[in-house]
Amino acid sequence: MLELVAQDLSLAYRGNAIIQDLSLTIPAEKITVLVGSNGCGKSTLLKGLARLLKPTSGGVYLDGKSILAGSTKSVARQLGLLPQSPISPEGLTVKDLVSQGRYPYQDWRQQWSIHDRQIVREALEMTDLVALSDRPLDTLSGGQRQRAWIAMSLAQNTKILLLDEPTTFLDLAHQMEVLDLLYRLNQQQGRTIVMVLHDLDRACRYADYLVAIKAGRVFAAGTPAEIVTAELVEAVFNLKCQIYPDPIAGTPMCIPIGTKIFNPELATDGNHPVRPNLLGSLKQLEAEKVLRTEL
Repeated sequence: MLELVAQDLSLAYRGNAIIQDLSLTIPAEKITVLVGSNGCGKSTLLKGLARLLKPTSGGVYLDGKSILAGSTKSVARQLGLLPQSPISPEGLTVKDLVSQGRYPYQDWRQQWSIHDRQIVREALEMTDLVALSDRPLDTLSGGQRQRAWIAMSLAQNTKILLLDEPTTFLDLAHQMEVLDLLYRLNQQQGRTIVMVLHDLDRACRYADYLVAIKAGRVFAAGTPAEIVTAELVEAVFNLKCQIYPDPIAGTPMCIPIGTKIFNPELATDGNHPVRPNLLGSLKQLEAEKVLRTEL
């Protein structure tokens, strides 16, 4: 199994220190999700793991070797990165984009081959894009475009896939579509997935391993059930909340408290007002047979 490790890693962007003395081992063949407030260093860390930023100190190690030691193509055969909001040339078709994933395997001695065509076809099939393969990217929906970019990463045929906010700008249905696809790739092919997500509830539902970043350092890491508490959310996101089990997945679910004052006359189950003292416990809500509560 291919292991990706950051050891005493420090990264800077435009002269500003962002990541400081961070150590992290990415679990192989699992889904790891990085969470944290805006500007905490999640995307910077992902770029460091992908060799797009050179460490100011410490290092990143891929299978025990410095990620800086190998050639760009050799690293690209082991690790792929899907950046946030990638841009493609106008008129580029889905198939042409996915085919670019084969670049690390080609040089002057070995050009496009039958094997390359087979890998591209498999990537299109895995992402359910065969019927759209000749369509220009700019004619697709947001979810379809994101699947096309993921298909390109799959054609790269790496064991590790890094994704920076893959659900950004997508509606809820397309967010779930993309996350379900990544989950299947992990479960069916054993790919190691590392991604940045802003939605803590989605992160908890899909992550095997959750890493909370604060001020460029790992604040907490572990399974969502192990680390996600109201105290962690307040410390990392500066947000007061209550944590309940997700009724679908059983994973932690964050209910923000916010500043809006609860008005019992406005909150109902469709028939009767919901008393404020019932908000403290889901079991109490169920006991009262409350079907819906809107805060």
